[in-house]
Amino acid sequence: MGIQRTMKALADPTRREILNLLKAGRLAAGEITDRFPVTAAAISRHLSVLKEAELIRDTREGKFIYYELNASVLEELMLWLSDLKGEPNHE
Repeated sequence: MGIQRTMKALADPTRREILNLLKAGRLAAGEITDRFPVTAAAISRHLSVLKEAELIRDTREGKFIYYELNASVLEELMLWLSDLKGEPNHE
């Protein structure tokens, strides 16, 4: 996991909101775009940053691309933060 890349991706409020949307399940790119007052190109860039940080995965089905959370990276980040805070590891 690239902590720096992950933290950079999480630093943007739009990207955090995209992650919040994906908590409920996978969404098509267009469904994500419809929820924000910015261009499709801007959302595409946000999705690329989240994908590069491995916070989300994408799957192409026909002409649609669906995005979903990659919980394993979030779990690794939480473990790292717990360790940083000095909390015991509960594995």
